[in-house]
Amino acid sequence: MDGQYRKDIYPGQEVAIILKKDQRTGRLTYGIVKDILTSAAYHSRGIKVRLEDGQVGRVAETEVVDPDED
Repeated sequence: MDGQYRKDIYPGQEVAIILKKDQRTGRLTYGIVKDILTSAAYHSRGIKVRLEDGQVGRVAETEVVDPDED
């Protein structure tokens, strides 16, 4: 699922985000949602969130399998 709808995202959820610095490459960063920063119900590029580690980016995927996990 992509992260364009706010209703699909909630604190504690594992997501893949694209950081501002990675927008050109599309590199994904994985983490747990701490805060939802976008107030609109929909955003075409993805809902902006803050992860528990403090990184901020737009949600690219909500149902993720982290390739770094074993």
